[in-house]
Amino acid sequence: MAHEVKGVIARGKGAPVTVETIVVPDPGPGEAVVDVQACGVCATDLHYREGNINDEFPFLLGHEAAGLVSAIGAGVTNVAVGDFVVLNWRAVCGQCRACSKGKPQYCFDTHNAAQPMTLADGTALSPALGIGAFAEKTLVHSGQCTKVDPAAPATAAGLLGCGVMAGAGAAMNTGAVQRGESVAVFGCGGVGDAAIAGAKLAGAGTIIAVDVDDRKLGWARTFGATHTVNSRGTDPVEAIRGLTGGFGVDVAIDAVGHPEVFQQAFYARDLAGRVVMVGVPSPDMTIELPAIEVFGRGGAITSSWYGDCLPSRDFPLLIDLYLQGRFPLDEFVSEAIGLDDVEEALDNLRRGEVLRSVVVLDK
Repeated sequence: MAHEVKGVIARGKGAPVTVETIVVPDPGPGEAVVDVQACGVCATDLHYREGNINDEFPFLLGHEAAGLVSAIGAGVTNVAVGDFVVLNWRAVCGQCRACSKGKPQYCFDTHNAAQPMTLADGTALSPALGIGAFAEKTLVHSGQCTKVDPAAPATAAGLLGCGVMAGAGAAMNTGAVQRGESVAVFGCGGVGDAAIAGAKLAGAGTIIAVDVDDRKLGWARTFGATHTVNSRGTDPVEAIRGLTGGFGVDVAIDAVGHPEVFQQAFYARDLAGRVVMVGVPSPDMTIELPAIEVFGRGGAITSSWYGDCLPSRDFPLLIDLYLQGRFPLDEFVSEAIGLDDVEEALDNLRRGEVLRSVVVLDK
């Protein structure tokens, strides 16, 4: 039997979101229904509302979530009813050319639920990142469910579903930060601060946070930044070189996704250093670098997809580290809110006033 529940809908570009009745079908083969307990408000949801991703309105927003599996479809073996899971938006297929090379974190054919969720009038919804978790229940592919230790609160665990995993993975997986290395992170919102926390966890010796907002730089220190640079009035490249013996850092992470910031990250790294872009640029942006500099500085320039994570490996690991007090998921939670508060939370996020507002579904 299909379920009628409340969900947060973006009906048109830039329009305020609304809380409406949605219909969640019973799971079909390979699908699962999850009772959402908590879901973070991520910048990606704001991009959906503003029409910056595509125009497939109406959207069911929300994707950074954790909850309990309440029903499974035929053939589902990776989770069972009652499991506490974090939802992910890159459920690997196991068969594409990336998976066949033993690199499932780059899967080129990720899975989503086959059935649509709808409005009460039957209008099909486009779930954000194939999840749609600003709702009391959501339908996903079972591969989008990663079982983790239920001792972790959903408000913390759900954050691994997107921003925190993207940032931490950019440092630990893509950037491959090693013990004693130096790291600079440009942009100290949720993703950037997660990159700082990931660099600290990996054993970086010097971690330099760069932002134009002193408040965000203060947040960065709580996650492990050893130095901060306000680039509004200071050349960050020169400041970073000054903090690294004149050489630059081993790993520079662009958590903004802007050409000017990427260029700063490029020039702020040491010879043979690594540059990682995890911030998402807009489609009209371009980057121009002198070819001789790209060649002459050596090293690597790479983007980071979802922190190059493998949810089945990385989510349980980071939850275990959190429960040991070694990974500060709670520090990302700025406030707990209800479904009716999502519009205000999106505006607060746009203004940079919060790291994460988290929708709590029993609030």
